[in-house]
Amino acid sequence: MTAAQSWHWVDPAIGVPKAADVLRPGGRLAIFGHVFEPPEPIAEATAEAYRRVVPDSPFGAQGRRPLELYQAGYARVAESIGDSGVFEGVEQWRFTWSRSYTREEWLALLPTTGGLTRLSPEQRSEILESAGAAIDALGGSLTMEYVTLVATGLRM
Repeated sequence: MTAAQSWHWVDPAIGVPKAADVLRPGGRLAIFGHVFEPPEPIAEATAEAYRRVVPDSPFGAQGRRPLELYQAGYARVAESIGDSGVFEGVEQWRFTWSRSYTREEWLALLPTTGGLTRLSPEQRSEILESAGAAIDALGGSLTMEYVTLVATGLRM
């Protein structure tokens, strides 16, 4: 069973027991998510646009996602898997990787991220324009650095 980029929507008090209910013994629960690190000019341009368009948004503080915050969250998830008493071999995995994007590819993906999904079309457009201008200044493409964090365990 995998929960990719979605476990934060699950009630922590019942999520692990429900996952255990659907897994057979020896089945693996793997909860994972991706933390991305845009190049600094793009991160700053995006954060500045957030500060201008949505002053109370936490995404205006920085354009990068605090990896340490995510790591702490996945450590808590791993702990809850282990504390459940129905999983063994609980581990945390970490994978680093990168992917290149054209301007168009990144601007198509960016609106699907948490910070933009609840904004008005006008707000979203202004943030995308700022990110697009920063990508243009870098030559029209970027390489995104990712860290994938995983909390996993085997159903007893």
